[in-house]
Amino acid sequence: MKLVRFTEGGRTRIGKVVDGDVVDLSGVEGVGPSMRQFLADLPQMRGVLDAVSSPKLPIESVKIEVPINDPQKFLAIGMNYKAHAEEARAAGIPIPTSQLWFNKQVSCLNGPFDPVELPSVVEKLDYEIELGVVIGRRCRGVSAAEARSVIAGYLVVNDVSARDWQHRSPTFTLGKSFDTHGPIGPWLTTDDEISDPHALEMILTVNGELRQRWTTDDMIYNIYDQIEYLSTVMTLEPGDILATGTPAGVGAASGRFLKTGDVVRATISQLGHIENRVEAVP
Repeated sequence: MKLVRFTEGGRTRIGKVVDGDVVDLSGVEGVGPSMRQFLADLPQMRGVLDAVSSPKLPIESVKIEVPINDPQKFLAIGMNYKAHAEEARAAGIPIPTSQLWFNKQVSCLNGPFDPVELPSVVEKLDYEIELGVVIGRRCRGVSAAEARSVIAGYLVVNDVSARDWQHRSPTFTLGKSFDTHGPIGPWLTTDDEISDPHALEMILTVNGELRQRWTTDDMIYNIYDQIEYLSTVMTLEPGDILATGTPAGVGAASGRFLKTGDVVRATISQLGHIENRVEAVP
């Protein structure tokens, strides 16, 4: 199931994408406006939701919104692809010896087709295509062997990064959390639709020019190892977003940073694409 938040007629609600249409699920008892709450209730409601076939709207007639606007956590792992780690090493950045996690503040979340801001205080704006994993149930102390059972689904993430701000703080948080620097989407594809999340192709272009192309099998720490590691420390909640790392080809490696007017398109096989134009702001 492809779960989407959409706006039509001035009202935002939850639906599912089926054959180019959005099926409105807001009429189902128990379905409210919060995707986080929806995911917590999804296992009990799945049979009813699968059967809903109307009302439906052509997808081009609605505005597709950020799939999860109210997560409690938006976490990302650094240098988790072998080739990306090597390009970082070549730039003089040491490769971490354990999982390197940082926060993207949830206020940076952005819609899949909404503009990304380039503030006047940022000089080095970068892109990072990443597979986003969304947690489906409250959990703590999850083993790698059990980790898939707590995943609700997957989406495309662009971990937009203000590199000059990122390197001012060892936590990365400021450089990763400017408003609009967390576009995700276009919807959440539930785990049952993806046979192997470690066999997905990732492609990122800037103005149609290929910048990143890799597959998710290049992760140093796979998704299940990531969930085990994080849940050792903290309770993971429905709707929490984990950005699982980016492959080689980021702008920081080549010195080619984003500028006003650039259009960044990030695509992951079976999940769809997001596309965001860079707009200057004071």
